[in-house]
Amino acid sequence: MDAKKIRRYVPRDRNRHPPAYFPAYKTTVARSPRLPLISIRQSLTEVTGPDFSQLQLGPYDNDLILNFRHTGLPIGERIIVYGQVRDQYSKPVPNALVEIWQANAGGRYRHRNDNYLAPLDPNFGGVGRCVTDAQGWYRFRTIRPGPYPWPNGPNDWRPSHIHVSITGPAIATRLITQMYFEGDPLIPQCPIVRSVGCQDAVDSMTARLDMAMSMPMDCLAYRFDITLRGELQTYFES
Repeated sequence: MDAKKIRRYVPRDRNRHPPAYFPAYKTTVARSPRLPLISIRQSLTEVTGPDFSQLQLGPYDNDLILNFRHTGLPIGERIIVYGQVRDQYSKPVPNALVEIWQANAGGRYRHRNDNYLAPLDPNFGGVGRCVTDAQGWYRFRTIRPGPYPWPNGPNDWRPSHIHVSITGPAIATRLITQMYFEGDPLIPQCPIVRSVGCQDAVDSMTARLDMAMSMPMDCLAYRFDITLRGELQTYFES
């Protein structure tokens, strides 16, 4: 491969991201590293792939309202989540794989380890994927997830959120984060959000209501733009 075509990526500023050890978020106590992290130079594999331009997707892969239905439509508030994936220089990233997973409208995941008392929705699987278009745009139709309690403290609740994984033009750009919803009063209450420690970072993980893209009498729309690296990067959570 021509060395001139190999891209190098801006190193991540780990001081701008959540600390690995944050006692108020209890699981970080056991799983955070005890030794300083080591910076390793980006390898050829990290900066040259993967390529999702030929990935074959199903017709409902990005439609969580339809991709798991069995006896009817899922219960809950129907929403559209869309946005643009950008690189470290704010240029659109085409052919990026965007994957999401989430709880249902009652706040329960379709996962064997989730024993929250809210019922499972027989018509909602909670997972989806799509590939960005030539201008870096992605779009999902889904159900707004419900908040749920978690055993971090005596009365801790997670805000409504959607987990998002973005695999861009290189492994070095991989990002896993969470998307919150504008105006949710549980956002500042959540210990995971508080571990971020910077309001600008929290704002970068918060989707904004976009009435112009909503579908009248059907779905509200939320815009969530994603920047993979650089000064404007969307933050990940510890």
